Amino acid sequence: MSRTLLGVAGHPVGHSRSPAMHNAALAALGLDWLYVPLPLVPERFVATACVLEGSGFRGINVTVPHKVAAHDLAHERSQAAESIGAANTLTFADGRIAADNTDAGGFLDALEEPPGGKRALVLGAGGSARAVVWALVQAGAAEVSVLNRTPDRAAALAGALGARKVDRAEAADLLVNCTSVGLGNGAGMEEAVAELGLGAIEPPATVVDLVYGPETAPVAAWAAAAGSRVVGGLEVLVRQGARSFELWTGHEAPIEVMRQAVGATYQPGGP
Repeated sequence: MSRTLLGVAGHPVGHSRSPAMHNAALAALGLDWLYVPLPLVPERFVATACVLEGSGFRGINVTVPHKVAAHDLAHERSQAAESIGAANTLTFADGRIAADNTDAGGFLDALEEPPGGKRALVLGAGGSARAVVWALVQAGAAEVSVLNRTPDRAAALAGALGARKVDRAEAADLLVNCTSVGLGNGAGMEEAVAELGLGAIEPPATVVDLVYGPETAPVAAWAAAAGSRVVGGLEVLVRQGARSFELWTGHEAPIEVMRQAVGATYQPGGP
C-alpha cells in the first residue's frame, strides 16, 4: 500500500519550513505519511492540483502565488476561504477538492488573547493582511485599521472586509505587520520603523510580526525593546499548519513538536 502524501505548493517553495514541521508531526503520531514540497509555476498549478488525489495526496498547503487560484478551483470552500477570497489549504476526497484558509484561524490561535474590543492596526494589504483583517473583524475587534504604502489597495481591502483605511500609523492595542519589510533586505530596526511610519506611535501592548528568518525581524525587535508582547511569524506558521494537519489527519496536532521542528521559540503570555 502506497504512503499517503501531503505537500506545499508554491513558486518558489524551497525555503518553506512546512515539510520539516509536518513530517515531524506525522512521525510523532506514528503516521506513515509523507509531506513534500511541490514547486509549481502558476501556469501548472491548477492542472496539477486537480490530479494530485490520484497520485496519493490527501491534501496540500498552498503558498504564494497560488492562494487565489486554490480558492477558485475548489468544489467547496470554508467560510474563511470564501470570505477572504483565498485558500492556503486544499483537501482531496472522492474526486472533490475542499478549500480552507487556516491563515486566519492560525493567526488568532497564535495571538492567544482574544482581540475582542481592541483596536488593531494592520500593516500591508496583500493576502496575509486580508486573512488577518478578516480574522480580527470576525473576532470582534473594536476597530481594525489598514495602512499600506498604496492607499488604494488599503481602501479596497478595508472596504471589502469591514475595516477602515488610514493614511498613517495610529495608536492601537494590537499591531500586525503583514508586510515584507525586514524580510531578507538587510533593513535594520530604525530603517524598518521609518519605512513603515511607526516612529509616530508607541509600540502597542501586543505586536505580531509575520516576518521570520534567522534573526529577529526589525518590527519584532522594535516592539520587544519597548516591552511589548511579541508574537513571531514562526508561531503563526505553526498554528496555521496545525489547523491544516488536523483537517487532513483527524488527529490533534502536536504543537510543541511542530515548534521545535521550525525552530520557533515560544513564551506563553510573555514578550
